[in-house]
Amino acid sequence: MNAVLRHADFRGETGEAARLRVRSGDHSGPTAGLAPGYVQANMAILPKALAADFQRFCAMNPKACPLLASSEPGDPTLPVLGANLDIRTDLPRYRVWRDGELVEEVTNIKAQWRDDLVAFLIGCSFSFEEALLEDGIPLRHIACGSNVPMFRTTIPTQASGRFHGPTVVSMRPLKPADAIRAVQITSRFPSVHGAPIHIGKPELIGIKDVMQPDYGEPSEIRDDELPVFWACGVTPQAVIAAAKPDFCITHAPGYMLVTDLKNSRLAIL
Repeated sequence: MNAVLRHADFRGETGEAARLRVRSGDHSGPTAGLAPGYVQANMAILPKALAADFQRFCAMNPKACPLLASSEPGDPTLPVLGANLDIRTDLPRYRVWRDGELVEEVTNIKAQWRDDLVAFLIGCSFSFEEALLEDGIPLRHIACGSNVPMFRTTIPTQASGRFHGPTVVSMRPLKPADAIRAVQITSRFPSVHGAPIHIGKPELIGIKDVMQPDYGEPSEIRDDELPVFWACGVTPQAVIAAAKPDFCITHAPGYMLVTDLKNSRLAIL
């Protein structure tokens, strides 16, 4: 279904209503367009023994991993992000990792849940995309109903303990005037990646072919457009592949947790 139609279909939906539809199996696809106005979050779940290093990793890499909240060990609820929230069931798709390798994708993690697991929820670009659209800046992946293209880069993250690896970016093609305006708008949202970290010349950040994303789907770049790159909340998945923890769970790219927070509350100006 086209993402624009999804926005129209779910206008007025609350974050809790979106989560309940996901939990019941009513919605199993990407979450772009669900509950317009509500913050969505990337997720990583790690054993308690690794939690302190990962929390420090997020603090050291705030552009890629702006931490919104973390759970108590073994507690699948996150009251600070929403009432009636269960981290085990409320994302449409999860990825399970062992020793840095993706071993399965599942629609809930009740069978994998353990008493020592800590969930980390990280800001998502869907929040600043809403602000761009409201300002009249077109976003091609939304118009086409596709997932935003994401790329591993040669930009290193700051290491914390065993956590290290490349920064992942998401890309949106924009006309130069829109790119300038996008920098101004997204600078107001540091808790959801903030301003772009690179504009133009993808080869300078290690992207060999901008039409071959590592995650998501390719997006056409027209002759009068520049590729604009934001740090991306999929970075922890590249870091997990490099750090090789014995066990970890993440969201599948594009399949986020919808919270009860409002995007408007994240703006600093």
